[in-house]
Amino acid sequence: MKYVILESGGKQYKAVEGGTIEVDLIHALPGTAIEINDVLLSVDGDNVSVGAPVIEGATVKATILAHFKGEKTYNFHYKPKKKIRQKTGHRQQYTRLAVEKIEVK
Repeated sequence: MKYVILESGGKQYKAVEGGTIEVDLIHALPGTAIEINDVLLSVDGDNVSVGAPVIEGATVKATILAHFKGEKTYNFHYKPKKKIRQKTGHRQQYTRLAVEKIEVK
């Protein structure tokens, strides 16, 4: 099984050729082909390549499928005896990518 660990938006994701991954929002239209060069680790059967910090010449080609919002999370700040109550919510925006090709040189 061929897969890589890549970095996008300061977070690390495992990408398998032919699969999909969900990363933080990438500002591009759905259907756009993108190329990610920040490949940290590559595994192809028994061949393992580790970058320092990235593998030179390794790329992941993907297509943007859709943008969507994650589950809503709530924050609640409360101070007793002071009538201070504050409830806020947040929905993180994500991008779903279809991994088409993994190239490691």
